[in-house]
Amino acid sequence: MTELLVLGLTKVGDNALVVQTLSREWGRRGFLVRSARKTGTTLFLPLNIIEAEIVENSKSELWTIKDIGLKEGLQGCRGDLRKNTMTLFLSEVLLRTVREGVVEDGLYDWCVGSVLTLNALEESCANFPVRFLLELCGALGFRPSFDDIAPFAEEHLEPMKTLLNAPFAEAMLLPLNGSTRNKLCEDLLRYLSYHTDTNIQVKSLAVLRDLYR
Repeated sequence: MTELLVLGLTKVGDNALVVQTLSREWGRRGFLVRSARKTGTTLFLPLNIIEAEIVENSKSELWTIKDIGLKEGLQGCRGDLRKNTMTLFLSEVLLRTVREGVVEDGLYDWCVGSVLTLNALEESCANFPVRFLLELCGALGFRPSFDDIAPFAEEHLEPMKTLLNAPFAEAMLLPLNGSTRNKLCEDLLRYLSYHTDTNIQVKSLAVLRDLYR
């Protein structure tokens, strides 16, 4: 069985799905799920951690997964509007940022650790998406320095610096208003776009903006 982190879902016809995932073995990769009506879509909520058997296909790059089970359904997030909205945003960021078929050493384990941390948080988690984006840069191999990130952070350089260098618990308690958090997320997405040479457009950022108004 292979452990997979769910990043996205696309319906194919009436009875099949393509699930975009991240795993240790395959990096970011889409898998076909047949008999989707029987399986249902609850298993494939953003950032759910599932286990499945992978069936390779020599005639197609789109392999199939079967015998799918839920390893971690993030109950701590599903019942919390803010944290559940964050799972939408974070999963889309990973989907848009991590190139398909590329296996980044340690990225999967870092992602799972981050997801489980968000799920377990009981105190303030409003700063979590910003901290996640900062740490994602490091997980992808280009941890930002003060000088490197300055052109992207502009007038919000000081809170960016604090969030970058502070211990996790302290970073979560940094007092920021919604406008600043949104701007920091936008700045970091531009930074990620620059370093991955990709135009990262995250639709769920608009939902995050509404959450932090």
